[in-house]
Amino acid sequence: MRSFGWSPLVLARIHNRKKKNNMQTRVEQCDVLIIGAGPAGSVAAALLLKQGRRVLVLEREQFPRFSIGESLLPQSMEYLQQAGMLQAVVEAGFQYKNGAAFVRGDRYTDFDFRDKHSPGWGTTYQVQRAQFDQVLANEAERQGAQVRYQHTVTAFDADAEKPRVAVRHTDGTEYIVEAGFVLDASGFGRVLSRLLQLETPSNFPVRGAIFTHIEDGIDVPGFDRNKIRITVHPEHCDVWYWLIPFAGGRCSIGVVAETAFLEQFKGSETERLQTLVMQDPASRALLENARWDTPARQIVGYSSNVKSLWGKGYALLGNAGEFLDPVFSSGVTIAVKSASLAAAALQRQFAGETVDWESEYAIPLKKGVDTFRTFVDSWYSGGFQKVIFYEKQQPEVRRMIAAILAGYAWDDSNPYVKESKRRLKTLEEICS
Repeated sequence: MRSFGWSPLVLARIHNRKKKNNMQTRVEQCDVLIIGAGPAGSVAAALLLKQGRRVLVLEREQFPRFSIGESLLPQSMEYLQQAGMLQAVVEAGFQYKNGAAFVRGDRYTDFDFRDKHSPGWGTTYQVQRAQFDQVLANEAERQGAQVRYQHTVTAFDADAEKPRVAVRHTDGTEYIVEAGFVLDASGFGRVLSRLLQLETPSNFPVRGAIFTHIEDGIDVPGFDRNKIRITVHPEHCDVWYWLIPFAGGRCSIGVVAETAFLEQFKGSETERLQTLVMQDPASRALLENARWDTPARQIVGYSSNVKSLWGKGYALLGNAGEFLDPVFSSGVTIAVKSASLAAAALQRQFAGETVDWESEYAIPLKKGVDTFRTFVDSWYSGGFQKVIFYEKQQPEVRRMIAAILAGYAWDDSNPYVKESKRRLKTLEEICS
């Protein structure tokens, strides 16, 4: 059996199973193999199908499955529309979203994403990701992609003439896929990052999130279900809560803080989350009739970085490459933006053109990611919070900030995108 550069243990397992069953290891062919059926994978699949590619999507989990990252940004609607998936999303009946509200003590401010500097969508949805991701995966399948659930990529080799991956199904079946190109859209699974040892430490402190879904029972005059609500902890500016209203009277509720802070609180994840949420008087009043009917969960150390977003025969999409922080709900937007950029590069590559993946994919994607990073850094240092709650905001500057909060982090006509660090630092000083 030819060695495709995989570890001896992987090769031995495949060989022994083949020998035991007296059969040849199956080798399949496709134009593009996509690892992961989340938003990045499904949108990439749809865009590639429009180019006439044979697309195979391998998903480790069985859909529908729970996931967070439920508050979309309007910029993502452009890529759902490109992929021909917008109608299915609209018809799914998700909670309408037109902005973001911020609370700190008795201070409240909100941004309407329809009143923004950048052209484009100003509204979107707040979604239960189990349903949303299933809608997108079903659409990719309807458009012609082959989507396989409970299939795990166990090894990758880019040294062969075409990239090859080893795959294992939950029933024990193993096979090999040879593809023209591989896109890793595995999200927090970070399949290729782990297999190729691409991960590098994030420059963010190690933070964690405790979260759940509840029947919120909110009956407070003036509460706006059309906006995500971000609340700053009453004593710690680097600790914050999200509340994302869903259709049907439910919401996602979570708290984010450095792990050392979270570890102070004992009990089950639900008890810890309840204790933390009740430390904020406004949240306590808002959720006094809530029914905490779903056990809470925790994730720790979610921020990630990689040495490179691409290599011979592959590229990393969305969270599989880099994840910043959930505070501005940028995850899905970055994911579908990366899918669009990668699909455009592959269209040229399959047409026989030479594609520089660094300048045509990685650098353009990182441009928006770095804009978000500037604002995330400023949020946790407290600077951007001063900007958000500043009482004398200039309308045009406010529209520029609203555009970034709406996901338009690649729009160079916005000074806070083009020169995000310098501009934001100056604005912080003014608002101080």
